[in-house]
Formats: sequence, structure tokens, C-alpha cells
Amino acid sequence: MSDPTVIVVGNEKGGAGKSTLAIHIVAGQLHAGKRVAIIDLDLRQRSLSRFFANRTAWAAANGQSLPMPTEPDMGDGKALARAEETEQLARFEAAFAEARATADVILIDTPGGDTVLSRTAHGLADQIVTPMNDSFVDFDLLGQVDPVTLDLLKPSIYSESVWEARKHRAITQGRNATIDWIVVTNRLAVAEARNRRRLEERMEKLAKRVGFRMGPGLRDRVIYRELFPFGLTVADLSTEVRPVAVSLAHVAARQELRNLMQALGLEGGLLDSPLDAAA
Repeated sequence: MSDPTVIVVGNEKGGAGKSTLAIHIVAGQLHAGKRVAIIDLDLRQRSLSRFFANRTAWAAANGQSLPMPTEPDMGDGKALARAEETEQLARFEAAFAEARATADVILIDTPGGDTVLSRTAHGLADQIVTPMNDSFVDFDLLGQVDPVTLDLLKPSIYSESVWEARKHRAITQGRNATIDWIVVTNRLAVAEARNRRRLEERMEKLAKRVGFRMGPGLRDRVIYRELFPFGLTVADLSTEVRPVAVSLAHVAARQELRNLMQALGLEGGLLDSPLDAAA
């Protein structure tokens, strides 16, 4: 068995949509037939873990069979958050080893902040996916701009963290061991704005400077929030799995997810659904 692909969803700022993005990447890979393991390092909130617990409960209650990831047990998240860093690292390393032995893809969701677990996970990544809102507030963690001219000045703290992760990987695994970093603009509003154009120009300059790719994210759609309590995504919708009314917006959301998976270089597994034509 070849080594699994390790995808880390990371951004030191909270509220950028890391867990939403992680959920949809996992669902897309499950529907592509991949064996997926998840590790949720947001020890207090555990949104990723809770989502798939909801999925298990909904499927059982409705007599449905849905593809599921595996999740190595790291124990009680809140207790682990209070534990010493050495214990946290030991639990994470054991979970990662278990996932590595059984999965094609390991997805690690990281917290909004700089923690020893997050730094360790970034150093293990084959691919880092960073969601950000189309805002200079979010961009500030990637790059600093001149407050008068808005010219790009230098990389910021999260860009430096990714550089450290890349350096660590090169040292431990050799110069040819690279990390593919892709930044996706998440929770886009529907309307174009001058602020977004300004932001995109700075993003393009920073991408060339620090070495990331830019990709499409997920718009701020009601459907993503509607399906969360059921543990479902637009990838799961079918004639049998239909907990909410289907509309043209859902078809657009499925295409949005296809575009994301393609940008990440992953098999999406989102076949056309009869619901697409029905909508």
C-alpha cells in the first residue's frame, strides 16, 4: 500500500471556513471511492468530528447507507486541550500512524491559531489548503500591505508558518519532498466588488513571492448551512437522500464543489444526479 495523501486545512485566523471546506473535501473524496481518515485538531470545537457523528445518526435514522471516513480516537478533546504538549503530540502521532496504515487520504482540520499540533500537522502535509474570506482582514495573516498605497510589503505570520513547514519537510524527507499550498477564497458574496479586485491583485503578487496557488472556494450559500445538522453535503444529495427541497442553487453548489476538487487536483466523485435535472 502506498503512502496516503495528507491534506491539511489550515489558517491561523478563525472564521475563515476551515471546517466547512474540510467537510466538503472529505465528502468529495468519499464519493470518489477513496478511503479517508480524518483528524480534528480543533480540540475544543470539533466541528469536523461532530459533522460526521451527525452523518452517522442521520443515516441510521433514515435507513440510508452513506460513505464514511474513519477517525482515530484521540480521546476527549476538551481534556486533551488542557493536557501537556507532550501528551497532545503523543496522541496525535498515534492517531496519525493509525490513519496512515488504513487510508488513501488523511485530512487534518486545524484550529484557528498557532499550536504545537497545528505546526506538527503542517509539517506532515502533502497539500495545505487555506481558506480565506475576500477581505483584507483575512489577507493580513498571509501578507502585509502598505496602509496608504495598499502595496504588498512582505509575507505575514501564516505565510511564515507554511515556509517553516516546507523547510521541516525538506530537512526530514529530502529536498524533493514538497508541499503544495493552495489558497481558496471562501464565503464569497455573489456581487463583485472593488475591494475584491484590489485583494485579488495583492493575492497574485503574494502567490508569486511565497509560492502558493490560487483556487476557487465555496460561496456563502444557505444549502451548506442547511445540510450541516444532518451531516450531509451537496455531494450526498440524491433521489433517496433529500432532507431539504432541491433548487437550482443546489445544482450550482455541486458544480462549485466539482471546481474546488479539480483545483486541488483531487478526484471529485460528483456524478450528475437526477436531482440536477429535476431542479
